Amino acid sequence: KIYILQPLDKRGEMDQGIVRLAYYSLVRVGKGFLLGILMGTPLGFVLGVSKTFNKMFDPVIQVLRPISPLAWLPLGLIVFQKSEPAALFTIALCSMWPTVINTMSGVKSIPQEYWNVAKVLRLSRLQTFSKILVPATLPYMFTGYRLSLGIAWLVIVASEMLTGTPGVGGFLWQEYNSLIYAHIVLCILTIGVVGFLLDRMMGYVEFKLRTM
Repeated sequence: KIYILQPLDKRGEMDQGIVRLAYYSLVRVGKGFLLGILMGTPLGFVLGVSKTFNKMFDPVIQVLRPISPLAWLPLGLIVFQKSEPAALFTIALCSMWPTVINTMSGVKSIPQEYWNVAKVLRLSRLQTFSKILVPATLPYMFTGYRLSLGIAWLVIVASEMLTGTPGVGGFLWQEYNSLIYAHIVLCILTIGVVGFLLDRMMGYVEFKLRTM
């Protein structure tokens, strides 16, 4: 009960209120998600515009995309030697693919007439990118962002469970080892509610952009 009645209290590293633990997880998700879309968005544009790059990198993407976060996390721990950057590495790598694929699909779906207009108006590459490419691709991009954020939230729970860092996932694993079933249920409900709120938030932003 104390985790709910005193959700912001901190009594120890893993003995904290559920809101504080969720906050730690959300901060990690935010950092990893931002890193993922910063990598995924430009890559999606390049793959959508260039058929050569698409043919070169599509097989690589199809190989890397299905790899589980549970497989990437040990590699991150080996490379970075610390749980925090390893978790961010795993989140970014696992969550970037929906952004890559949706951005690429958005670029490919741009009608040929748009490109013809850019040629007629003699728009520079920068003008073509800002006035045609981005506006036409934006709905696809935000669909990718929405999916990426959901994956990022799933990945952080698994990452925290494996590394034992403070957060909802770490707390869930601790309470599982202690066989405190009420706290396990609390963590599951928290994960579900936060995931729902994140999805609704991104859905609202996506809706506003579509109706602008």
